[in-house]
Amino acid sequence: MAKLAKPIKQLTLDSLPATSIKQDTNTKPAVQKQIHITKIEATTRIDELVLKVSFRLEPSWRTFSKVKADLFFEDTHISAVSIQVLQGPLGTNELEYSWVMDTKNIAKGTYHLRVEMYEAWSSDERSCQTIREITVNYVPKTRQERLIRIPIVKSVTGADMAVISNQEKRLYLDLEKAMKKEQLSRRNDF
Repeated sequence: MAKLAKPIKQLTLDSLPATSIKQDTNTKPAVQKQIHITKIEATTRIDELVLKVSFRLEPSWRTFSKVKADLFFEDTHISAVSIQVLQGPLGTNELEYSWVMDTKNIAKGTYHLRVEMYEAWSSDERSCQTIREITVNYVPKTRQERLIRIPIVKSVTGADMAVISNQEKRLYLDLEKAMKKEQLSRRNDF
């Protein structure tokens, strides 16, 4: 008796019946990758300007690996940062980044700051690029403005008492040291 050939158990695309291949008519359009800058705020410190940028990655942080951010001050490029997107249980769609700028020689005035964020590719191609600008009314804070003003006492007078100022006290201490040196030198002479 001849053995009968067993049918192939694993189906391939060629072996599927035509009725089993379904056309999915309800396919949703693919969500495009996007970077949304949700908030930009600037705060002034002593000789510093802090720019905090909050942004959201869509559809998910899992689709991004590295995001680049460029900072422009009055249309002059001043900083470029690569932000590594965490790919694990600590990853999140909402991220935040801050720049602290030294503003010692910047005069009081209104300035334009621009942030450009994008996903960089190896061929210098930028995808998912987004731009957001902010106008900052910069008023420098100095240490003198933040100090609490307290008056300084110049002199104290009273009846039947002697008040010694710090200068007089130093003078008496110097005289006392000189007298002790002189006494030691006299003892050594004998």
